[in-house]
Amino acid sequence: MKKLLALMMTAMLVISMTACGSSDDGTYNIGICQLVQHDALDAATLGFREALTELLGDKVTFDEQNASGDSATCATIVNQFVSQDVDLILANATPALQAAAAGTGEIPILGTSITDYATALEIVDWTGVTGTNISGTSDLAPLAEQAKMLNELFPDAATVGILYCSVEANSAYQASVIQTELEGLGYTCNTYTFADSNDIASVTTQATTECDVIYVPTDNAVASNTEIINNICLPAQIPVIAGEEGICSGCGVATLSISYYDIGYKAGEMAYEILVNGADVSTMAVEFAPNVTKKYNAANCEALGITPPEGYVAIE
Repeated sequence: MKKLLALMMTAMLVISMTACGSSDDGTYNIGICQLVQHDALDAATLGFREALTELLGDKVTFDEQNASGDSATCATIVNQFVSQDVDLILANATPALQAAAAGTGEIPILGTSITDYATALEIVDWTGVTGTNISGTSDLAPLAEQAKMLNELFPDAATVGILYCSVEANSAYQASVIQTELEGLGYTCNTYTFADSNDIASVTTQATTECDVIYVPTDNAVASNTEIINNICLPAQIPVIAGEEGICSGCGVATLSISYYDIGYKAGEMAYEILVNGADVSTMAVEFAPNVTKKYNAANCEALGITPPEGYVAIE
C-alpha cells in the first residue's frame, strides 16, 4: 500500500511539473511590470496586450502594475507575480527586466523596451539568445543611422552634448556607441549625466552653454522629464536629437523612431508561442523593430528655424 501511495504521489508530481501554461480555469495569467508611465512604454504594453487578446480572447488575463519609476518597486511587483505563480511575466523597461531576472529562474520572462539585453543581464558572450528563462524585444534603433541623421541636420555643429541618466545601464551603452559614431563624423562629444530628476535642470543647463546640439538616447528618466529639458533647451536655442519618438515629441527636434507598439505586439506573439505552442524561451532570439522612420517635432523645428529635409514625417 505504501508503495502504491508513493507511486501515485510521484505520478501526481510529474503531472504537476509537466502541466504547462494554462491555469486551472483554462486561462493564462500574465503579470506585467512596467517601470514608469510614459508614451513609449505605454504603447509597448498596449501592443503586448492586444496581440495576446487577439490570439487568446478571453483565455488570457493580465495583472498590469506600474512601478512609478522605482526599481525597488519593480522587485516588489515581480515577487507578487512569483507568489501568484503567473504563467508568464512581461517586463517593460530594463529595471523591470532586471528585477524579473532576479525574482525567478522558472517563470518565462519576456522583456520589451529593452535596448541591449547583454548589458541589462550582464551577458558577456552575447549570441542573440539568453540561454535562460528570458527573451523579448529590443527598442534599439540603429545608432549609426541616428548619428548620420544628426549630421544631416547639423553638419556645421562642432560640439554634441550627450545627456542621459547614469543609473540606466542601457542609456550608458547607447551613449558610448553614439559617441564613437559622432566622433567618426568629426564632432567633439561631451557627456552629461544625472542620477535622478533633481539633477536634470542643472545638468541640462550646463550642456546648453557648452554644446551646439544635444543628443538624448532612449532613456526612461529623460522620457519622464522632457518638459524640464524643453524649457531649458528651447529658450537657449539648442536643438535636441532624441533616441525615440516620445522624447522627441516632448523636447526634441528629430528622431529616428521605432514603433513601441510594434515591439510590444511582437512580444505578445512570442508569449503565445511559449504559452500555447510550448516554445522554449531560452532559445528564442531577441527580436527588433521591423522598421525605423525619420520623424520631426514641427513646433520645435519652427521655433528653432529648422526645416527638415525630404523624407521626414511630422510627429502627430
